[in-house]
Amino acid sequence: MAQAFALTESDDEFLASASNRYVHVLDIPAPPSEVWAALVADDALVSWSGLVTGMRWTTPRPFGVGSGRIVTLGRIAALTERFYRWDDQRRMTFTVDFASIPGLRRFAEDIELTSTATGTRLTWTFAVEGKPALQLLLRSTSAVTERITGSIAKGIVGRVAATAPTAGE
Repeated sequence: MAQAFALTESDDEFLASASNRYVHVLDIPAPPSEVWAALVADDALVSWSGLVTGMRWTTPRPFGVGSGRIVTLGRIAALTERFYRWDDQRRMTFTVDFASIPGLRRFAEDIELTSTATGTRLTWTFAVEGKPALQLLLRSTSAVTERITGSIAKGIVGRVAATAPTAGE
């Protein structure tokens, strides 16, 4: 990341109360283990979202609390993420520590997997807060951000289907 702007650390309170909060709930016809495998893969995000052009884990496996990665969104931004919750095959939550663009105050995501009778319910929450100069823009583009974050979350459905074992394997 050429230039890094520090963000304020996010927490669960921020995830629950952010004014720019987007929650996407998806039912995926695969067990949590397969969904989790896609989330922690070396090509996570990049393999299912055209908006994400790069993702690199910055810590070795096995991943857990304190693990990090850098996610690149087109030629627009790179985000340095640090996981503060990691419950294998159930939940991961991160705060963004640095962004390559100015104006962000806090950014976090929470991904929770719940086993269902037909597979997995994925609940993906995005929360973002801008500094004063960016707050109006974030509010006025909320519908667009809802679609963008939704497309990232929904993309995993196809990724899981494409990598699922076939009958007899």
